[in-house]
Amino acid sequence: MNLDIDFNERPFIVIWEVTQACDLACVHCRASAQSWRNPLELTTEEGRRLIDEVAALRVPVFVLTGGDPLKRPDTFDLVEYAASLGVRVSLTPSATPLLTSGAITRLKQSGLARLAISLDGPTAQIHDAFRKVPGSFDCTLRAIRCAREIDLPVQINTTITCHNLALVDDVIELLKTLDIVLWSVFFLVPTGRGQSVDLISADEFEKVFEKLYRLSRQCPFDIKSTEAQHYRRFLLQRRVEERRSPGPSGPIAHPFQSMIGVAQDGIGRAPKGINDGKGFAFVSHLGEVYPSGFLPVSAGSIRKQSLTELYRHSPLFTSLRDPGNLKGKCGVCQFREICGGSRSRAFAVTADMFAEEPCCSYQPGPRLPSLKNAAGISPASLEITSTG
Repeated sequence: MNLDIDFNERPFIVIWEVTQACDLACVHCRASAQSWRNPLELTTEEGRRLIDEVAALRVPVFVLTGGDPLKRPDTFDLVEYAASLGVRVSLTPSATPLLTSGAITRLKQSGLARLAISLDGPTAQIHDAFRKVPGSFDCTLRAIRCAREIDLPVQINTTITCHNLALVDDVIELLKTLDIVLWSVFFLVPTGRGQSVDLISADEFEKVFEKLYRLSRQCPFDIKSTEAQHYRRFLLQRRVEERRSPGPSGPIAHPFQSMIGVAQDGIGRAPKGINDGKGFAFVSHLGEVYPSGFLPVSAGSIRKQSLTELYRHSPLFTSLRDPGNLKGKCGVCQFREICGGSRSRAFAVTADMFAEEPCCSYQPGPRLPSLKNAAGISPASLEITSTG
């Protein structure tokens, strides 16, 4: 898989929110999902045309999300159609009675490359409180075990908020028992049902970064962050420190090795930092194209313009790819090219998508003449997915 992508030309990740219908009522839901499907959702044929374009763009990562994709009866057909075109598909179902062993088996038979499922606490009490439906935790574990029994790779998504921050270590211990390929750690963006009061502090972000960094050096699964672009800065700083002060056995293994290239199930990882509108595009259930599912500003509709046209040329996307538009400390930070801060969180907190990252404690110093020389690596080699 060729991972050398010009983000001005094509995205690395396209996520299609196939529906907002869902039988859960998660407290942090980006989509404010509801029980019933919207009659104006993209049709099966419109979905196929979108998939055609994703295939033509050679997008390495294509995700079907919701709501709950299993609320659409044509989801299996859409997965099969994408797979027939060589598109590697991930799907994020909700842990409800719809997620049966039969459904999981059918998804694999249709060509699904990875099942991504949410787990927000180490116990039913914590997880079900997030999801607002008793039994969701047990359903999640059953689905994970079922998928692994048929060799369908599993990704776990965990959203970090003030409600489960103290339990991150317990979540990690549970994950070690589940035979997953990837842990995607989402950092809350207060949009939809997500609330600003649930955000963790900038200092708490740094503490979670430290946990992820330490875990990445010894865990059996890959790790990535979502809406924590400043984790790249943290990783690069640690790399510089270790180059300057190697341990008794010499420098440690490259801390970015697990974040570059292709995972064991063939799902690619971007070779450089993704951000909202930069390597990333989100298509809503109504066909609106957003820089992120967490940044509710539309560039236009695929019912009127192509995804390619909107991604490459819309003023919204092109402005988000220009680091010169960043304000506050993000605008003067020496890490702005590889980080750039969460544009979604900036918008959610300040109503300005170019404002500085609200949850970053780093204070920029003088610009480094060469990050590559300082760390022994190129900033372009960093990849922490920003959005999902």
